[in-house]
Amino acid sequence: MIQDYQEQKCIKAAGKVEDMEEGASGRTLHSDNTDLTRGKCCSPVPFWCNTGAQQSPQDSDHGDGEVPSTSTSTAGSSSVPDLPGYYFDPEKNRCNTGAQQSPQDSDHGDGEVPSTSTSTAGSSSVPDLPGYYFDPEKNRYFRLLPGHNNCNPLTKEGIQQKAMEHKRLQLLEEEDRQTKKITRMGFNATSLLQKSKLGFLNATSYCRLAHELRVSCMQRKKVQIHSSDPSALASDRFNLIMADTNSDRLFTVNDVKVGGSKYGIISLRGLKTPTLRVHMHENLYFTNRKVNSVCWASLNHLDSHILLCLMGIAETPGCATLLPASLFVNSHPGDRPGMLCSFRIPGAWSCAWSSNIQANNCFSTGLSRWVLVTNVVTGHRLSFGTSSDVLTQQFAVMTPLLFNGCRSGEIFAIDIRCRNQGNNWKATSLFHDSAVTSVKVLQEEQCLVASDMAGKIKLWDLRTTKCVRQYEGHVNEYALLPLHVHEEEGILVAVGQDCYTRIWSLRDTHLLRTIPSPHPTSRTNIPSVAFSSRLGGVRGAPGLLMAVQQDLYYFTYS
Repeated sequence: MIQDYQEQKCIKAAGKVEDMEEGASGRTLHSDNTDLTRGKCCSPVPFWCNTGAQQSPQDSDHGDGEVPSTSTSTAGSSSVPDLPGYYFDPEKNRCNTGAQQSPQDSDHGDGEVPSTSTSTAGSSSVPDLPGYYFDPEKNRYFRLLPGHNNCNPLTKEGIQQKAMEHKRLQLLEEEDRQTKKITRMGFNATSLLQKSKLGFLNATSYCRLAHELRVSCMQRKKVQIHSSDPSALASDRFNLIMADTNSDRLFTVNDVKVGGSKYGIISLRGLKTPTLRVHMHENLYFTNRKVNSVCWASLNHLDSHILLCLMGIAETPGCATLLPASLFVNSHPGDRPGMLCSFRIPGAWSCAWSSNIQANNCFSTGLSRWVLVTNVVTGHRLSFGTSSDVLTQQFAVMTPLLFNGCRSGEIFAIDIRCRNQGNNWKATSLFHDSAVTSVKVLQEEQCLVASDMAGKIKLWDLRTTKCVRQYEGHVNEYALLPLHVHEEEGILVAVGQDCYTRIWSLRDTHLLRTIPSPHPTSRTNIPSVAFSSRLGGVRGAPGLLMAVQQDLYYFTYS
């Protein structure tokens, strides 16, 4: 019993292994001449326990801190205690883990993972051992010891960040090297044209597949941003970009180093190859409050205003503000700069502008356990109580419904003709397993696309209230990340928390393209994108705009 207790104790021990000596009689002796081959283990750390203090990968191959390789005990070491999952190597005079290998079968150092492992180095199938990390270069485990002074150079987050950066650089290299990519097996421009001529594809299917093919071949190019004050954009990173309905203007929100946000409008009319120049209008506005949500508002004409939800700070409460676009650029003489509206709405998570004629000049805000619908002209307000925070909203156009996504995972529709009375104002109710971050109603208003904080993107049939499709690959854990649905092109675009932009086929959920970020991945530098078939106006070219850090990139159709 004492020996079994010491054998179990030494496996968990982190002390330094004492040196071993070979006796003249051929028996293995401890440094204090204890005869270990006869089972008299009196030392608190037997010779076959290979643990130690933390060691970097650059240290000796036989140093302390390595985790032994995995195997079963072997014959020929009967004088050594038999440990499940270990085998005794008589040449190296130690116990290792892993499948036993003959000397000619492996040239790995002590404690390395054997080459007979079921996974390759760096593969996700390598077992995750608590307190250790696997180095794919050395093909072995090393120990992680938490340092009280935060000087430990080996952290799980740092190792994951290094692996993600290595993967990102590889994908960027492949993107630059491979100009023609295949989205589907046996699918290219030649086969598409042949099927169209033979009558196998109708006009709608041909246009959809042609867009898929072009999306897979988009090339990244950097856009030059011209401004009267270049220093204003040199140090402030992009937090959000949002194109208007005609895709000729881009509303931008930039984070300022000293705190707060700065927002302005970029004209996309100069976005033409090969120059790719856009103009940032001079009138930039600064706020020391965080911008929670943004959308374009059509008060005087199409996209005449920008609706912003601002958080409160100190004794200043939160509010919803309608900013005229003419404040940034005097493109419409009828818009007077004084037409600015502000509504005291504390703690708004989301906002949406109504294009429905039955809710004309109205906008909604999603709060903690409340939904407010406000008429800008009359000031009249409707309120609807909910059981959770409302994180995303969108109005339907043909029906008087407001769709809401909640932190609880519920998606419900409000019939805005109801006047706060009764319990029948919920027209539709759907459920996700995690907090809903974005909802998009399709044009026919019979389906809805929603994403959540578990990385799930689902297409719901509003008539049957059932999920009909699911788009795989999206990554999200806690961020409010938007969806971009483009039915004309038949694609769905989303940026994940891993900073990868993914494009799916809206029709059959096929992943068409995965675009890595041009900058190192970071949870604080998630790219913001805008896709359109007419970037820069009616005569503009189709493509994807990506804003990350201080740079703006254009992925154009080739």
